[in-house]
Amino acid sequence: MDIQNKYKQHIKKRVIFGLFLFLILIVSAIYSLCVGDYQLTISQVLSALLGHEVGTVNLIIWNIRLPRIITAIIAGSSLAVAGAVMQCILRNPLASPFTIGISHGAMFGASLAIILFGFGEMKSGTVFFNNPYMITMFAFFGALIGVVVILSLAKLRGLTPEAMILAGVAMSSLFTAGTMLIQYFANDLQLASMVYWTFGDLGRTGWKEIWILLVVALSSIVYFIYKRWDYNALEAGEETAKSLGVNTEKTRLIGMLMASLLTAVNVAFLGIIGFVGLICPHIVRICIGGDYRFLIPISALFGAVLLLIADTFARTIIAPIVLPVGILTSFLGAPMFLYLLIRMYR
Repeated sequence: MDIQNKYKQHIKKRVIFGLFLFLILIVSAIYSLCVGDYQLTISQVLSALLGHEVGTVNLIIWNIRLPRIITAIIAGSSLAVAGAVMQCILRNPLASPFTIGISHGAMFGASLAIILFGFGEMKSGTVFFNNPYMITMFAFFGALIGVVVILSLAKLRGLTPEAMILAGVAMSSLFTAGTMLIQYFANDLQLASMVYWTFGDLGRTGWKEIWILLVVALSSIVYFIYKRWDYNALEAGEETAKSLGVNTEKTRLIGMLMASLLTAVNVAFLGIIGFVGLICPHIVRICIGGDYRFLIPISALFGAVLLLIADTFARTIIAPIVLPVGILTSFLGAPMFLYLLIRMYR
């Protein structure tokens, strides 16, 4: 009975932590709807959400702030879950969508589209994209190129998880060199467009893009939750997982493919939002442990909260100027990355 009570307490603490994060997410979303260059009251926000407001308030809520908030929730959840799964599959605490070359591949694809088709345009000192869907498509395929190379090498040459990380670092270097080469031959407008695209920005999506992000995110996260016991077995070691009936090679390949697809879609639409997939799973592990039954859904909640708060801060810190949220997440992630390196060394 004592063991059963301890297990119930173990489950209860994690459920309470998840409910606490969900409450913070709701409060943060309401606060984000209220603040900005145009201040709104809670009553105005609720009235607009219920369809009772017209005019400026309704326009701000439904066309500007609500799409941005939903995008932050979806993207934060997606990147955090992708990072948690990659760290398990590759058995490396430094594994994340940002560190294995997916973001760099997307940057190369977007830069290639801009210089080949001239999609950038300057209006009133601000960069606009004439055909964002084509840039998104190129960024998506660029993100998947590195993943396909790494997974092909893993399948054909039997790369170990550690070797897959090194292959990701090599692909990152290759994509960075290719992007720099493209930028060297670009004119001023093209160069400005490339740099602007790399700033992760949650304001690029409309409702159509949000539905695409939501479908990909839900399908991927549901798959990862379904495979939660396999990931727990992998955490115990290769031999242990095989003895429990887990097809480790298949689990790793499909898991990497799903996590990479999830990341590629988000990066293609939003630009580079670094380190969310690195720091969120580690903070959650510190709080609740490494049980993937809870780590995956709670990492999704934590990623959503982190990105939403970071974006709200980016919108309000020097309003009316809106900072790209990717800058803030990089400032948060860099110290955490160094901490992990020092911890691994010790």
